[in-house]
This record gives sequence, C-alpha cells and structure tokens, in this order.
Amino acid sequence: MCAPEIASRLLPLLLTQASPEAPSALSRLQVEGGVDASFAYNFNRPHSGVNFLPGTGTTARRHDEVTVNLASLGVSLAPEPVGFRVLLGFGTGIDVLHRAEPEADATGPDVWRYVQQASLSFAHGPLTLEAGIYPSHIGMESFQSQLNWTYTRSWTGEYSPYYQTGLKGTWRFTDHWSAQLQLLNGWQTIGDNNGGKALGTQVAYADDRWSAAFNTFVGNEGSGDAGALRLFADTVVTVKATGTVSIAATADVGRQARPGTSAALWYAAGANVRVQLAEPVAITARAEVYRDRDGLLSGTAQTLSEGTLTLEVRPADHLVLKAEARHDRSTRSVFDGPSPPLPRQHQTLLAVGAVATF
Repeated sequence: MCAPEIASRLLPLLLTQASPEAPSALSRLQVEGGVDASFAYNFNRPHSGVNFLPGTGTTARRHDEVTVNLASLGVSLAPEPVGFRVLLGFGTGIDVLHRAEPEADATGPDVWRYVQQASLSFAHGPLTLEAGIYPSHIGMESFQSQLNWTYTRSWTGEYSPYYQTGLKGTWRFTDHWSAQLQLLNGWQTIGDNNGGKALGTQVAYADDRWSAAFNTFVGNEGSGDAGALRLFADTVVTVKATGTVSIAATADVGRQARPGTSAALWYAAGANVRVQLAEPVAITARAEVYRDRDGLLSGTAQTLSEGTLTLEVRPADHLVLKAEARHDRSTRSVFDGPSPPLPRQHQTLLAVGAVATF
C-alpha cells in the first residue's frame, strides 16, 4: 500500500478520534463583557462633584454627569479540570476599586488599574482551587451591578473587599453545604504592604429557598513592621419568603489593633426586601447602619445610615435598567455641599443606571 493511500485512510480515523477533544475545550471558552452607565443628581450640589466619601462610590460617583462606572471585557475557561478567568475593567468604578493599593516596586494602583479578575482554577470532585485575583467571599454585594438588588452599594459593601488576592480552596460537602479556606495578601489588596499574610474562611449553606454564609478575615493590616492585627466576621442570610418576596440581611463586626493606642472597632447591620412585581419588574428597599467608632475605614469617627429604594426593569435578557432614590446621614458633617464648600450631615441622591452585558 502506497504512502498517499495509507494517509488517505488514516486521516479520517485521526479526525474522528480528535474531534471530541477539540470542541470540548472550545465549548468551555467564553467571552464576556458589558457597559454599566449612570446619571446621578445630588441635592447637596457638591462643590467637588463627588457624591460619596473618599474610597467609595463604585457606582454613580459623579454628580450631575453621565458616567461610565464600568466597561468590562474578559475571557474565561471553565475548569475541567483546569481553567482560568481574566476580566478587565475601565471607568470610574474601577478607579475607586484600586485606589488603596499599596505603592511599591511592580505594584500599585497604576499597575493593576484595569484588572477586575485574573485567576487560575482547578476542579476535581468536591474540591475547587483558585489562585490569583478573584472576587471576595465577604458580603452580599458584587462589583457587577447587574448582580445586585440595588444600584448604588451599601456602606457595608463599600467598606468591605470586592476582590482578594491569594489561594482559595472550596470543598463541597453536599449539594447544599460548602466551606472555604483562603491564604490572602491582605484586605482588598494585590500588592502587600507588610510581611504578614491573612486567612479567610467561609461556611455556607444554600438551597432553593434560602442561603446563609458566615465569613471571616484574620490578618495584619499594618504598614511595614507595624503590627495591626485585623479580626473581622461577616454574616449574610437570604430568604425567599414567597414566590415574589425575598429578604436579605447582613451583619458585620471588625476589630483592628493599633500600636500605641486602643484597638479600632466597627460594626454594621443592614436589611433588604425585594418584591418581584412582574416578570421583568422588581422593587427593592434597603436600610442599613454602619458604625465606624474610631474612623479606621471611613476616615472619620462616625455612624453612617442610609435608606434606598430601587426600581429594576429587565426588558431583555442582557439589559438591566434601574432607577433609585437614596438618602444618607452621618453623625458628622462629612458630605460635600455647594460652593463655597459647606459640609453637611446628610445627602439625597436620585440615580438612573443601565447595564448591558454579553
């Protein structure tokens, strides 16, 4: 049998054997992205043009402007058993997200400015490992606006990590119970500003009607050689009370040691009620109190409170429209006022947002 004839007989056999493998990897590869844009009006008419406190305001941060909070583009490969996800972001939200990154060689807010997630994953049976930059296990609010019940984020969410950097192991005991253990660089940081590492844990339960998670963080948040052990616990519970009504509650408590003085404390509690009025229409009410006793996270010793009412419409599978009214109060004059700057203890916002994804 001549070589061309052998090749002509072997080629279909090789293609038949290889074809199941090629589409398998290709079918796991997904391209994703979207745009989150908004307009917000602040009745304080802030002189700075900024609606929120420093380091916060990942949505609707600018007053009386149409703003792109987040434009995302990414690619992911489902872990079977190895996968990855890279997600980039652009806009005012991503600028706020990385503003606290420590400045050092080969790291800092300018280095990581456009990165939302960059992680590798490995899955085998009930175990999943993930390493790199990935979403935080703390809190109920996501950095992706379309995944949240409201449009603007709570103070509890803004003063908790949206992302973490490290190694995460997740073990699923059953279809409902799971646990996580994480070795982290720190509290919402990619670069590290000290020689210590942090530990994060989660125990979670979820079924068709309700879910609950207990999350912790333990680590040194001091700069350089300074010791500043941070202890933090967070609980999130969500209940589908009826076919149309869902309720979510959160509670946080944190403590951080401070060299030469007493430890700083903060704690918070919030509740959300979501009513599905029709298939594409829902309304959510949120109320919360955030007590930063020593001003460690917000920069001012204060108690923040807010109430938010959000109307959501999903006219298409990949389009979410939200209209929101929000009122914030503080025990200190921390909110910007009109020119000349007149700080106030309260502010009221009206915001509309649109998120389109693919």
